[in-house]
Amino acid sequence: MSEIVDIDNDRLFFSATERNREAIGSVLSASLPTEGRVLEIASGSGEHAVAFQKRFPKLIWHTSDMDTRHLRSIKAWIHAEHLDQIMPDPMNLDVQARPWLLPEELIEQLSAIVCINMIHIAPWRCCEALIQEAAHILPSSGSLILYGPYKRKGVHTSESNAMFDASLRSQDPSWGVRALEEVEELAVNEGFRLDEVIDMPANNLSLIFKC
Repeated sequence: MSEIVDIDNDRLFFSATERNREAIGSVLSASLPTEGRVLEIASGSGEHAVAFQKRFPKLIWHTSDMDTRHLRSIKAWIHAEHLDQIMPDPMNLDVQARPWLLPEELIEQLSAIVCINMIHIAPWRCCEALIQEAAHILPSSGSLILYGPYKRKGVHTSESNAMFDASLRSQDPSWGVRALEEVEELAVNEGFRLDEVIDMPANNLSLIFKC
């Protein structure tokens, strides 16, 4: 993922975020409740988080990441967008460190967990931890929303995704574009159902899981 760093205030700029946030926002508009709290896993630069907080002002958007540079960027974006009084500070959260240590008010009012572009740049055990912990903490009406590239029936959906997958695996053999069916099987085993699969720009998918 290409990025530009604003050295004045620690903000990171991810080019993909600007390209996909409107499309993802439209999916979230149809999937999120009007009120409550949302936990975003692996918030990256924080650009998505502040955009969605502004788009959904009745929700409280909680951010998280385990990269200290990302955590600084998220906090800087929150401040730059004048959302300090609305959005909590980002949480240093490793999905594999379970149980997740989350604020009580987040647990009590949690309505959805969102994860954008993480599971293909992390070991499979991170996907397992994400889904298992989400199943544990989401209420019966909650949603788990995943976005990114996926294989379908063992086949890449585009040549560019196949090349991307090869590039990821060359960097780390534990990374790679995941098979939708394997993610669904894992989620179903934890009590989720795959409610919707939405085609997105640039050969990505949004997966909407319901408890």
